[in-house]
Amino acid sequence: MSSLPQILRAKLAASPSGRLPFAQVMELALYHPEHGYYGAGPRKIGRQGDFFTSVSVGPLFGKLLALYALQEWQAQGEPEDFTLIEQGAHDGQLAEDILNALEGSPLRYLIVEPNPKYREAQFKRLGDRVDWVESLAALKTGPKHGFFLCNELPDAFPVHLVRWNGERWEELFVETDGTEDFRFIPGDCSCEELEAEVKHLPHDLETGHTLEINLAMLTWIRALAQAAFHGGIFIADYGLDAEEFHADSRADGTIRRYKQHQMDGHVLTDLGECDLTTHINFTRLIDEAERHGLTQREYDLQGRLLGRMATKWLQSLEGSPPDASTMRQFNSLTHPALMGKSFRCLVLESPPQP
Repeated sequence: MSSLPQILRAKLAASPSGRLPFAQVMELALYHPEHGYYGAGPRKIGRQGDFFTSVSVGPLFGKLLALYALQEWQAQGEPEDFTLIEQGAHDGQLAEDILNALEGSPLRYLIVEPNPKYREAQFKRLGDRVDWVESLAALKTGPKHGFFLCNELPDAFPVHLVRWNGERWEELFVETDGTEDFRFIPGDCSCEELEAEVKHLPHDLETGHTLEINLAMLTWIRALAQAAFHGGIFIADYGLDAEEFHADSRADGTIRRYKQHQMDGHVLTDLGECDLTTHINFTRLIDEAERHGLTQREYDLQGRLLGRMATKWLQSLEGSPPDASTMRQFNSLTHPALMGKSFRCLVLESPPQP
């Protein structure tokens, strides 16, 4: 049976130029149906996995999102077709936490999931409490009211890498050096959309400054903007503003690999065995969202935004503090030294469709 490096070497050999854009390599490494890090099915998250997420902290994250969704439903007049829509649901843990918090409410839950292995894992956990569609295109016909959410989704989209050579931006391609190793080599941009993106990048950076261009994220937000539902869109992820990407301290880019809670920049090593992730450019995401009819409702560090979302929950406790486990979760999600500063949250609004 072929390994992922063998499959990649075969693709490089078949390429007329003998090289591939990093975006194609990253897609193989993460989503190859047999050898990709995510393609074979849900990975373990938390202490037993390669990384932590807000979901692995405990059920409080889902509870806060459930309360936010209820407020959204009530603000829209409690429509019967109001639906929570999640993409990037992994093994269904966040959906379960949200549904448990919504016990007894009439709200529907829908998961966007193209991978049958993930749908199978989600069904084992959730049963008939949710429905599924394979793509965002299915949302063009309904529901008409909803609340969309995703946690750490765009950071795992395949990205193109570009590097400033002192005179112009070049794309970084992957090639083999004739041994078992892979390496980067610069060249002209591989597509017109990438050429258009680099035209807007600064030209006063140090030679060698590397950036990620997430074309897949732009395609995704355009598809989401075509959905029929009116309501909020909640996006939580690692990310930066455009100016932060251009800081000298990030001249190597933000693309990293994760394995057993260890992080480094050796992104061409152990392909398929490690998670590959990159910070998303929230400035560019917001710009593209607004160009396609979505509006920005809130954008802030996760700690601040979740703190505001928790206000009504905290008030409902009537002076009785939460149990120790819940307080640890709240602290992990919101404290600047933990997840409160490293993650950012964006809430967009999808307008009523004509």
